[in-house]
Amino acid sequence: MRKIPMRKCIVTGESLPQKELLRIVRTPEKEIRVDTVGKMNGKGAYIKKDPALIETLKKKNILSRLFEMEVPDEIYDEILRVLNEQ
Repeated sequence: MRKIPMRKCIVTGESLPQKELLRIVRTPEKEIRVDTVGKMNGKGAYIKKDPALIETLKKKNILSRLFEMEVPDEIYDEILRVLNEQ
């Protein structure tokens, strides 16, 4: 039996299988990207694939604090778009 990688959601604090989470990355070039494949270089953070959590993520500035840089509103829009496509 194969081991299922578990990751922690930065909004809810739940440990979930990696496939149930969406990865957000701060690249070495200091850009914030949504990593749909899960293999981008950089510091990663995982959020549960639930569009309702995006409001909390934005309101509490969780990504800004985690990545130690300002996160533009376009990133939150892109996260919502990716979540709605899945």
